[in-house]
Amino acid sequence: MSASTVQLSHRLARSAADLDRVQRLRYDVFVRELQADGPLVDHPGGRERDAFDDRADHLMLLDGMGTLIGTSRIMDARQAAAAGGFSSAAEFDLAPLTDSGLELLELSRTCLHPDWRGGIALHRLWEGVGTCVRARGARVLFGAASFRGTDRTRLEAPVALLQARHPGPRDLRPKAHGPGHWVPGPYEGDTKAALRQVPSLIKAYLRLGGGVGIGACPDPAFRTTDVCMVLNVARIPPERAARFGGAA
Repeated sequence: MSASTVQLSHRLARSAADLDRVQRLRYDVFVRELQADGPLVDHPGGRERDAFDDRADHLMLLDGMGTLIGTSRIMDARQAAAAGGFSSAAEFDLAPLTDSGLELLELSRTCLHPDWRGGIALHRLWEGVGTCVRARGARVLFGAASFRGTDRTRLEAPVALLQARHPGPRDLRPKAHGPGHWVPGPYEGDTKAALRQVPSLIKAYLRLGGGVGIGACPDPAFRTTDVCMVLNVARIPPERAARFGGAA
């Protein structure tokens, strides 16, 4: 099916049944595919869940038949306060963000069904994120974004490249502080090879003018290494803003 004929829609989860669908897709991607685990993961029920789910909103991307093919978790400052903090605070010092006085929106648990990767689906999911940004008047979108694996040797180059060429706003840049966190040295190496290692979610932030915080933090439970991405909504290029829910 060509991109022009694909009928995709997005909306927030409205019910416990919707949340169940979201958690089942996350289980398929994060647990079955990536071998992640966690204290609240429901293996018998096939649901990936955590303590933040009940306090957050969940963006759903649906195909023309109503099948869930993608999701992102959305949390604003009010919801984070009720949940005891933003989910990425375990890995990153978010004080530059939380002390800024700006309206914040955290993005987490983003995933797509494998049949829908590498095409229009991620763009449509981000349109939904942009709609949420606009609806809540958020000025900064941020969140942890993951590289597969926890081998620093393999990930040093792409993380160093991001920090050298795509740093987040100086006054809004979180710093990794979770267990095992590290800060890469000066960037050296093959730029094309390093870029090939950068995941699609991170590239989506970069296309909108976003940047990376300081350092990286391994997440052994998810078998990933996380960086904190920050997007100042006011700096989204005008030609990109319309596709991002007109959020800028």
